[in-house]
Amino acid sequence: MLSRLITISFIFMVFIQGCFSSEKRKDYKQLMRNFVIKISKYAKELKPNFIIIPQNGERLLTKDGNINSPLALDYIAAIDGVGKEELFYGYLADDEETPETISSNILSFLNIAKNVNKVVLVIDYCSTFSKIDDSYNKNHNFGFIAFAADNRELNDIPNYPTNPYNENSNNINTLSDAKNFLCLINPSSYSNKDDFLNALKNTNFDIIIIDLFFNEQMLTKEDINSLKTKKNGGKRLVICYLSIGEAEDYRYYWKDEWYSNPPSFLDKENPDWPGNYKVKYWDPLWQAIISGNDSSYLKKIIDSNCDGVYLDGIDAFEYFENL
Repeated sequence: MLSRLITISFIFMVFIQGCFSSEKRKDYKQLMRNFVIKISKYAKELKPNFIIIPQNGERLLTKDGNINSPLALDYIAAIDGVGKEELFYGYLADDEETPETISSNILSFLNIAKNVNKVVLVIDYCSTFSKIDDSYNKNHNFGFIAFAADNRELNDIPNYPTNPYNENSNNINTLSDAKNFLCLINPSSYSNKDDFLNALKNTNFDIIIIDLFFNEQMLTKEDINSLKTKKNGGKRLVICYLSIGEAEDYRYYWKDEWYSNPPSFLDKENPDWPGNYKVKYWDPLWQAIISGNDSSYLKKIIDSNCDGVYLDGIDAFEYFENL
């Protein structure tokens, strides 16, 4: 009897260890790639020219995240550009230069994207005029499109420079046509929707990246269409922000009971961004909230007539790799 109990205990321990090791064996990079590919396929089936730009996931460009490894070709084929924060300013602190060892490593991956004809968009965080100039010049020299944000809230149109870097009156029909962009995803500085829309209309940025919602009010198709012409008359692109690596408790999909009884995909709150929660992005329940059906967030963005989506939280794979 004792030997039988020992055998059962041993089998149970092996089973438990297997469960943990199975979780550890997840390829979190590939799971994120699969999610982005799925998002891209769904969007482009509905709107073939819809633009997909993942932010801060440059290590996904190679199969194992190492610079000299084979390219992740299916993932690369699914995206139109890559976004990156803090390349030259903001990695350690706003308005502080990113250490060269860090920027050099990031540049290696961004050059991969550039070499496979993907547009690179960089957001640097700096407010000193000389640093802003430096950011724009460095990014231009590398063939990247830059936006120097004067604060990390991304809630305003910077006063400097007075005009967008490389301002032009060209019609911007594709991502590769663009020479500059604005990222203003937090409209809290504006008292109402009309003020917000009018401020954007009164600019000559080639691309504007915004949120689908003004506070909790979803922008209409007419609102989005009104932003597609620059002040100087040229056409521009309107790209919508969407976080796929974190759930946000101020979004329409959030349920109050999740605080005490979280769904299977919900993980810990991000200590740097209160109200943002890490998600198990491979969970079908979370993926259904984001994409793939008529009630999904992405379908709302497509129906609004936005030209593409700027995917945030792509680097969530690093969070799970480090658990």
